[in-house]
Amino acid sequence: MHLVGDIGGTNARLALTEPGSTEPLAEWRATTADFRDFESALATYLAQTGAAVSRGCLAVAGPIDDGGRSARLTNFPWTFDAAALEQRFGIGRVLLVNDFAAAAIGVTVAPAESIVPVQDGEPLERAPKVVLGAGTGLGMAMLVPDSAGWRVLPGEGGHVAFAPQDEDQARVWRALNARHGRVTAERVISGPGLAAIHHILAGIELDPAEIARRGMVDGEAAAHRSLAVFLAAYGAFAGDMALATMARAGVYLAGGIAARVLPILPASPFLAAFNAKAEHAELARRMPVAVVTDPALGLRGAACLGAPSP
Repeated sequence: MHLVGDIGGTNARLALTEPGSTEPLAEWRATTADFRDFESALATYLAQTGAAVSRGCLAVAGPIDDGGRSARLTNFPWTFDAAALEQRFGIGRVLLVNDFAAAAIGVTVAPAESIVPVQDGEPLERAPKVVLGAGTGLGMAMLVPDSAGWRVLPGEGGHVAFAPQDEDQARVWRALNARHGRVTAERVISGPGLAAIHHILAGIELDPAEIARRGMVDGEAAAHRSLAVFLAAYGAFAGDMALATMARAGVYLAGGIAARVLPILPASPFLAAFNAKAEHAELARRMPVAVVTDPALGLRGAACLGAPSP
């Protein structure tokens, strides 16, 4: 069996795949804070499955070093050493990849029903695609066509500077700048970013999932306002990344937040901000936008990237 993982700052998913397949088996999800390090989590999982593992690919929400042999999480103090994992667990070969590189290639094998359009656009078949998403952080990667299908290019678009578009966003920027210095897109467009927006605008500290629930289900005015500011910032960022990459084959929103807010997304400020690109507004409107709801997206992508070379 092959080991695959999708490891973020809040949750870690592990699964097994059969050689030549991207379908996750024996999937297991854990909260990162429940384990002192990744090796402890992996030991627990492998003890439960009892499977013999010949190779592995782990998608990590953070920078990848040494040609896929070492990594660290950006938003949680876990580090990864491929050689140490191979030796301790008897795994023949472990590859470490960026989580959004895995999400991007995962889009190419995700079930069709898990890709939900929110803007049809006018797709060009052999143009780039961009995959991005807000969760604990803000990830991004590109897909570019090549002779074998698609080539994935990891990126750190979530760490570009945040550019406020209105007074509410400027208020958020000023508060975050006073607290952190440079304000990146991830400071605003992420789960912690939504919590920060609500605290700055409403003076209330709430879990981001609760803010989304109150804004979507209860219609609470303060939560609705915070969610609208968040989605406008998210849409503007997604549109900027789409223009920067000329993603005429599609913009795909992954990560848990997009799926959670999908019922309100088409009518929210997201698309208006995505398309508000001055002289390039018509170009933005031609770019298809979809939400990817497949929770196993990163695991499927890890299975693709970790497969032996032909």
